[in-house]
Amino acid sequence: MGAERAGEYHVDDLEAALKLAIRHIEGDRVEIVEGVIQQMSPRWGHERPIALIRRQLEARVEELGCVIGSGDIDLPGSSNWFIPDIAVVPFELTENDAGSLVPSQTLLVVEVTSESNGDTDRLVKRRRYAEYGAPLYLLVDRRERTTMLFAEPGPLGYTRVSGPYPFGTPIELPEPFGLVLSTEKF
Repeated sequence: MGAERAGEYHVDDLEAALKLAIRHIEGDRVEIVEGVIQQMSPRWGHERPIALIRRQLEARVEELGCVIGSGDIDLPGSSNWFIPDIAVVPFELTENDAGSLVPSQTLLVVEVTSESNGDTDRLVKRRRYAEYGAPLYLLVDRRERTTMLFAEPGPLGYTRVSGPYPFGTPIELPEPFGLVLSTEKF
């Protein structure tokens, strides 16, 4: 490694160093998708379906003893660090303020597409969430004006897909949720 000079740091784990560094970018939500750092600046049209989904989930999430949020999701061993639009996780897993979770610790992950990165949500995140065991992945596709629910994750992707359903079609979330989401106002 050689001698260290002032202001110079040597790291053995580049993945960990990069993931730590992006967490300290002030004022921005930043994620890493397949090794590419992406700043997230959602617009109001993007926030609308997120707010509508949150409202519909809140009571059930409370009953399940969970938290609904958009915290960090790490995909260890890859160059990915996601910040989902919505994630539902067990309350006890949210006690460590400095930590991140992995997809298999979620009950549901929701992504709403944006003009700038819709294919990331449609393709990359869908594949990676399945590979890392997120049990349910709800995709709200604003360009196509559809929703899709993916379930039964595995290393090659999700094996059960519901949709695409046009906006306005109710989406049934299976247990542990056991509720129907309205997509009428998306």
